Amino acid sequence: MSTPSPLPDSASTEVIEIERALTRISYLISRARQHDRLMALAGVPLDRAAVALLRQIADSEPLRPGELANRLAVEASHVTRQVQQLMKAGYVTRVPDPDDRRAQRIQLTSAGQEAVRRIRESSTRGMQLALADWSPEELRQLATLFHRMVDDFLSYAETDATQEAAPAASTTAGQ
Repeated sequence: MSTPSPLPDSASTEVIEIERALTRISYLISRARQHDRLMALAGVPLDRAAVALLRQIADSEPLRPGELANRLAVEASHVTRQVQQLMKAGYVTRVPDPDDRRAQRIQLTSAGQEAVRRIRESSTRGMQLALADWSPEELRQLATLFHRMVDDFLSYAETDATQEAAPAASTTAGQ
């Protein structure tokens, strides 16, 4: 992995504007009223944390609860509570981990797959209406740039976590 280049003393106007736009988007999509509207359209009675968990499971192979917590950047106990609620509702089940039969992974049930499909369909419909005046090329460019940005954010987060752990390990080793 390459070492990031040093940052200038102040952020560029473009980076400041991107951060402002991301803050606005984050606010708009995380409002409780927006979530409630989306769940009503999808006909799925789930809270935001449960939806994030279902989407993460749907986007990957069955995962261990700890891996789900890492991917969602939440505490493992949070995932455990959500998994228990989703199991009671019939959206997920536990399956044996093929790599370690003592461990279990979380997998969507057919009801969970249907719930994710309906949530995505409702969400996509709203996004499609909001972006109706964008050309297909503009939409392709936006999707490409968003994916690139997320990949870069994830790469930075991993690099940052590694750099934070290194000083802590050397401090512990010197004691």
